[in-house]
Amino acid sequence: MALYAIGDLHLSYGGQKSMDRFGHAWVDHEARIRRNWIRKITAEDTVMILGDLSWAKSLEEAGPDFDYVLSLPGRKIMLRGNHDMFWNAKKTAKLQNAFGEQILFLQNNYYEYVNAAGVRYALVGTKGYTWEGKDTLDHAEKLVERETERLRLSFDAAKEAGLTHFLCFLHYPPTNIYEKDSAFTRMAEAYGAEQVVYAHCHGTLRFHDSIRGMYHGIRYSLASADCLRMDPMLVME
Repeated sequence: MALYAIGDLHLSYGGQKSMDRFGHAWVDHEARIRRNWIRKITAEDTVMILGDLSWAKSLEEAGPDFDYVLSLPGRKIMLRGNHDMFWNAKKTAKLQNAFGEQILFLQNNYYEYVNAAGVRYALVGTKGYTWEGKDTLDHAEKLVERETERLRLSFDAAKEAGLTHFLCFLHYPPTNIYEKDSAFTRMAEAYGAEQVVYAHCHGTLRFHDSIRGMYHGIRYSLASADCLRMDPMLVME
């Protein structure tokens, strides 16, 4: 019953956008992810999909991409990424109803994971946001405020259920290249999260845009698909 994570699958079985154009690291990436996934993940394992599942702009267009995910083993829990246009944040309940227990959607809620030692963990998270110079600082601050509130709701729901061990997942990195900490790192520390796992950063020049390794007692890991070489990362056993 291991826990894995991978983000940025960027599927396009509907023909929206091939990832091959982004270089050798992305050539045939769907088959490589499938091969690595099937090699080590079982039906009893849990996989956190950290956003940017699909280039599709609607749930109907994303159908073939969800079929790909549903064909893979394991319990799947998904975060919303910045490219997941099929996911209306205000209609997450409707999306969840469409998939039932086949895929679980993490927003303003939490899911439970029990490790091999029998310790109960709350899997909490949100899309997050990091200023990358593409918008104004005022706009970025509003998005950070919105996403930290969503993360707080996730932590609080787990805490109210009596869970005391937390693993935090984001799509965006927790800090930008100018920050040593952020509202997300401070919240993770305040609630005592043991790990923060994120995605979004692509290409070797960006793999160290944010925190990696131990920082203030929390382990930070980047799990974007190309950083992982299309091989889901073990978070916990």
